[in-house]
Amino acid sequence: MSVTATAATARAAAHPGGISVEPISPHIGADIIGVDLTLPLADAQFAQIHEAWMKHLVLRFRGQNLSKDQLHEFSCRFGELDKAPINTKGKPWIEGYPYMAVMSNIKVEGESIGSLGYGEAVWHTDMSYNEITPTGALLYAMEVTKQGGETGFLNMYYAYETLPADLKAAVEGKMIKHDSSRNSAGELRAGFKAVTDPRDAPGAVHPAVIRHPVTGRKALFLGRRPFGYVVGMGLEDSEALLDRLWAHATRDEFAWYQKWKVGDLLIWDNRCVMHKRTAFDPNERRLLYRTQIKGAKPQA
Repeated sequence: MSVTATAATARAAAHPGGISVEPISPHIGADIIGVDLTLPLADAQFAQIHEAWMKHLVLRFRGQNLSKDQLHEFSCRFGELDKAPINTKGKPWIEGYPYMAVMSNIKVEGESIGSLGYGEAVWHTDMSYNEITPTGALLYAMEVTKQGGETGFLNMYYAYETLPADLKAAVEGKMIKHDSSRNSAGELRAGFKAVTDPRDAPGAVHPAVIRHPVTGRKALFLGRRPFGYVVGMGLEDSEALLDRLWAHATRDEFAWYQKWKVGDLLIWDNRCVMHKRTAFDPNERRLLYRTQIKGAKPQA
């Protein structure tokens, strides 16, 4: 999505220490300019970055040249990290870095060096199928594709605030079950059985509308559409309500798509943002490192 005239005229707000914040799109995302994350970051500078994160939901730092240790250190400034999911051999994706995941389609001697491959990953909230959901995540680009492989982000504050009155009333107080049997690429997870009825799907139950613990703003918390279920409703009514919510929340005007460059580092707030990835040519190489910030149970 290109920057609109509104965003383009919202000039960078200068901060002490040479850091500035420039919005990327009208409703989500900002570039943090004037910071080299390989250098020590003062507490006052980090406070400015965190304030911008709470305001813009997704932050981008371009042109970084981070080591794995530096990426880990910066990630830890936002809170305690979750350990990354292990690979198919039961080991960390990167030896010596158990808190770092690898997102890649690259194979070495027939073995994948990362997860999620090259297909599309649908709109989702990370790990909403768990009782405790992450605060946010960071993604750092090492190798990128010429086309495709873009990451889209949705502002779920704005999606909630712009709901039609009848739909806002209909979703108030509702609880959604989030299916844990499949990942964001639609693949059945190891150890799970395929389900056909969302009411039978395993997974955590969370409020459909949550309140952000820092900003206090309300946001839709939809998770992932396939096999979602509004608890207590008949299946037909649940499907109809979820269809309306998703049709509204995923409108193009609420989204921004990141076109990756090597050295880009992004952080997003998982409590008020959904994201997806577009598919790309499997013959192209894509390699990103990912860290995840521990969270809490979403609250209405």
